[in-house]
Amino acid sequence: MKILITGYKGFIGQNMMSYLEPNHEVSGYDFDPENLPFVKDYDWVIHLGAISSTTETDVDKVILHNYEFTKWLYNQCNHWKVNMQYASSASVYGNTNHFTEDGPSDPKSPYAWSKYLFDRWVTGIDPQITVQGFRYFNVYGPNEDHKGEQASPVSKFTKQSKSGTIKLFENSNNYKRDFVCVSDICKIHEKMFDIEDKGVYNIGTGNAISFQEVANIIAKTYNANIEYIPMPSNLKDQYQEYTCANLTKLNKLISYKFKTVEEYINEG
Repeated sequence: MKILITGYKGFIGQNMMSYLEPNHEVSGYDFDPENLPFVKDYDWVIHLGAISSTTETDVDKVILHNYEFTKWLYNQCNHWKVNMQYASSASVYGNTNHFTEDGPSDPKSPYAWSKYLFDRWVTGIDPQITVQGFRYFNVYGPNEDHKGEQASPVSKFTKQSKSGTIKLFENSNNYKRDFVCVSDICKIHEKMFDIEDKGVYNIGTGNAISFQEVANIIAKTYNANIEYIPMPSNLKDQYQEYTCANLTKLNKLISYKFKTVEEYINEG
């Protein structure tokens, strides 16, 4: 297949390019308002490009990049009859325990709002193409170094463990997340090429573990200590206490066994 990946220089984009290139004709696009992509003749566009920082406060900037450009890209795909997959986010759920795609949402940041607004917009129209949105849960894996503080706890703790001490927020046993490996994300995208169903789908493991458990696994593997630190005040209001993907919709379409954090760490 001929595939265009937006955001190909990012964490998930780099992994997606590496995964798909051996079996597909893959091109990459990095957002430039003066040089918008031409999608004609592609089989699929995988739209991963976004301002992904959950602490970005410039709302206009986030909406332009994550919402308005995504609508423009969809319209181009629909015009040229190119199927589209795009990255949404479990952050649209906010602090809740239901995590079902058609349940209520409670976005807490400009980033989460931008994802929610496009999900809402695209599910309210009737595309002439296959459009699949994927609400990623807490993605981790290779190529996160450039993300700094936005990197996943799995990658941050692993990096910190090399210097001997993992820094963990106080009460981290109370924060549980559905951590999903980026390699699984890539494989799900490819599997869904063969599915004509349209809609928004959760992508997570369906299991949640605490930040404390993640730190314990990594500390044990690398013989590191754990130091507890206060949570920064700018994170408290938008910090999700719990995420766990409801996979009912996805499981009706494909069968897949997700990798655990411990399996990933043990792979080295």
